[in-house]
Amino acid sequence: MAEAVHEILGGKVQLFRRPRSSYWQCRASIGKKQFRHSTKQESLALAKDVAEDWFLTLKGKAARGEIKAGKTFKQVAERFINEFEIVTQGERSKVYVDGHRRRLNLYLIPFFGDKVISEITSGMIQDYRIDRIKNGGFDKPKPGEPKKPKERNGKTPSRSTLHQELVCLRQTLKFANRHGWLPFMPDMSAPYRGSSKISHRAWFSLAEYKKLYKATSARAKNPKKERWRTACEDLHDYVLFQVNTGLRPDETRRLEVRDIEIVSDGPAKERILHIAVRGKRGTGWAKSMPGAVMPFTRMKKRHNLGPTDLLFPTIQRELFNAILDELGLKKDREGNARTTYSLRHTYISLRLLEGADIYQIAKNCRTSVEMIEKFYASHIKNMLDAEAINVRRPLTASQKRDKPAN
Repeated sequence: MAEAVHEILGGKVQLFRRPRSSYWQCRASIGKKQFRHSTKQESLALAKDVAEDWFLTLKGKAARGEIKAGKTFKQVAERFINEFEIVTQGERSKVYVDGHRRRLNLYLIPFFGDKVISEITSGMIQDYRIDRIKNGGFDKPKPGEPKKPKERNGKTPSRSTLHQELVCLRQTLKFANRHGWLPFMPDMSAPYRGSSKISHRAWFSLAEYKKLYKATSARAKNPKKERWRTACEDLHDYVLFQVNTGLRPDETRRLEVRDIEIVSDGPAKERILHIAVRGKRGTGWAKSMPGAVMPFTRMKKRHNLGPTDLLFPTIQRELFNAILDELGLKKDREGNARTTYSLRHTYISLRLLEGADIYQIAKNCRTSVEMIEKFYASHIKNMLDAEAINVRRPLTASQKRDKPAN
């Protein structure tokens, strides 16, 4: 509560001082909106002069139409993230929601926060892009180091990072539009941008995959230290499991033993896995290749897993990257870094190379045919039927006469 209130200009402006502050604050209402301002003065007499100048300046802006009433971006963003977290429960992971909250608090609210939501234009959004590219983001403090004042590091954010921030901004503006606070959505497309190159996902060719699983197998049999044996064995089974199922790493991390069933399926009645997948697309089903059965049974036996235990509670990423570095496989020929996600891409690529139906692969991987054609187009040549493409009509007698000699 304020200690005391003093009125000036016939009660149009009130001055007050908060208990923990030595500075006088002032407030006034213009139209249906209340404004506040710190005079930065400890003396009441000086504070009155500052408050009077501030109020007259504010009145002038209002008369010229420079002050717009409405929700500020900060108010909209706070309501949006609260609604987003509640409405998307069970559909979006907590990590995704926390990512939106972090983007709002770190970058979007500091830039747009005091702007009335209806004032946000396409030009202002472009100014945000320029600010992020020019000034960069914030460095994360290292473990054990004291927190430093937040200073921008000047590092240009990646295209995907900036894209995620603009997705968050678009969703916030759509939220305002639904509530009637924003009459129309501004154009958020990036100007001056040509068609972006579609980069193919990093994967392992068949020869590279054989090289990888032979290396993980050798490490499992002869670990550098005995206490690392279990970790090495788990990594080898993880690599085999991923390339034979095509699951996303986060889907595998959520897998419990009860989600997997060994069945005889397919024309040859081979033993494969039927998997209930819980991931970013909700719950779906996947059928594995026969090569996934052995790593699954080994993991169950090695760790004595029960029905509700996670199949791969820990993913040995450091060991995986170390082996890739030893083999010279960390990056593909285009310079893309390979990660555990590359094992999923390898599954899709190898299936396409062997002539599997693209629609069935899309269903089994819980994605779309469009996504597979877009990011795995380098392998589509193996799926094209030359006989169907090079269809020719029989030549007529006149066409045969006019046909040039070879």
